Amino acid sequence: MTDSDALELNALWAQFHSVVNMTSQELAAWLRTSSAGEETEEPPEESGPEQGRGVLAILRKRQTDLTRDDIGLMYDVVETVRNERAAGPRATVPEPAWRHQLMSLGHDPLRAEGEDV
Repeated sequence: MTDSDALELNALWAQFHSVVNMTSQELAAWLRTSSAGEETEEPPEESGPEQGRGVLAILRKRQTDLTRDDIGLMYDVVETVRNERAAGPRATVPEPAWRHQLMSLGHDPLRAEGEDV
């Protein structure tokens, strides 16, 4: 890895952890809750959408253990959260669904920016 690659990865790591403002425990609990039905519940490792499970896996890793897929997902999550925050709730995605969608990526829009978790 070149110095510029390392700098870019460090910047991405910081951006990702800035937009993902839920802890791994909070996200895991949310993914289990959001995927639970009235009669059944998915196994914890299969709870929630694939992207949410990927975010959870990244939160549990050290930066040196990231894969190319992890890095791609981190870019996607940063872009998605920023775009969704800019768009905000709207008629096609009302507030509760909007918030739940973001929470499935580890971002709670009701938590103040920069608030410690």
